Order: sequence, then C-alpha cells, then structure tokens
Amino acid sequence: MMDSLTSGTIAGAGSFRCRRCGYVLTLTGSEELTDCPGCAGRDFVRASLFSAGRPQAHGTTLADHRSPIARKTWLEEARERIVATQPGEYLAYEESGELRTVALTREWTRIGRSLAADVRFDDPTVSRRHALIVRQPDGVRVLDDRSLNGVFVNGARVDGQVLKDGDEILVGRYLLSFLDVVPQPDAVSVPDPKSLHTAG
Repeated sequence: MMDSLTSGTIAGAGSFRCRRCGYVLTLTGSEELTDCPGCAGRDFVRASLFSAGRPQAHGTTLADHRSPIARKTWLEEARERIVATQPGEYLAYEESGELRTVALTREWTRIGRSLAADVRFDDPTVSRRHALIVRQPDGVRVLDDRSLNGVFVNGARVDGQVLKDGDEILVGRYLLSFLDVVPQPDAVSVPDPKSLHTAG
C-alpha cells in the first residue's frame, strides 16, 4: 500500500496523484506539495511510473478556480481588449491576478518553465518544454512537447490538436484560452426589412 502525503509536505522529486480527483503533480526537486490544482484537495499518493492510468483533467479544473460565469466575463474582457488593439489569434490566461494576452504572430510559440519559453510559467507542474503552439496553413495547432504532466484541450489529453476559438488548454496548473478574434464589421449596416416597424 502506498503512503499518503498531504500538501505542505516536502516530498522530493517525482509524480504525486491526488486521491480525490486523480490529478498528477510532478515535482523536480526537494519541493513542497501544493494543494491539488484540479480540486484543491490535500491528500496525495506517490504515482507509479508504470500505472496504466493517465493524469486526469476535469472540465472544472481552473488554475484560478473561477466560476464558469466569472471566467466567461474574464474572456469577454480579453476579447474586447484584443478587438480594440489588434484582432488576430491569441492565448489568454490569468497570472498573479492579471489578465495576460499573447499574440500568436510567429510560426512557433513555446510554452514551458524554461527561460527560453515564449510563455513562461515558473511552476513545478509545468515542464521546461511543455507545449508548442504552431501556426500552419490549416490552422493553429497545440502540440505536447514531451511534457511530464501532459497537455489537455477541453479536458481531454492530447498529443496534438487543431485549436478553435474558445478552446481551453491546460498546461500544468495553468489554464489558457485560445482566442481567434476577427475584426469587427463597420457599425453601419443595412437593417433587415422584416425587422422594421412602421408607425400606423
């Protein structure tokens, strides 16, 4: 039987599975276990490298534990900011209470813990080289860059997947949204004749 560990314990390197939701944290040194990013649980067991199960991501797993309504409001704010500046393809996420957006203008955008990453998260749940966002003629694709904890899109673990507007990407404990914001049409438009009301 595996020993149970609680958050706050200096656990050392390795993978640790939340007993409540199955989320797997990977620590790289003599680091302290944090509360589970998936469910805020505190009860962990050391995960076997040979277990058949994969780390699980859940639709309610948010790095900032926001409610779906609050997250929707936050994404609308990100879209408004982008429309006002430069429409295009972006990653949006929250870090340290701040809304951040990253324009995807190059062919490759690297996400990870490495100092060389374009989107850097200094967190033990994120691998040095965790994910790649690749712009290709058929669309924007996310690729798992041989990460330990995996890359999840809308709750499902993926090796690579074409992204569509609004897709949620989980990298370690960080939740990013892919936004494909098109320019707004001119405010002047021709009204639908069926919608016109005439005074009698």
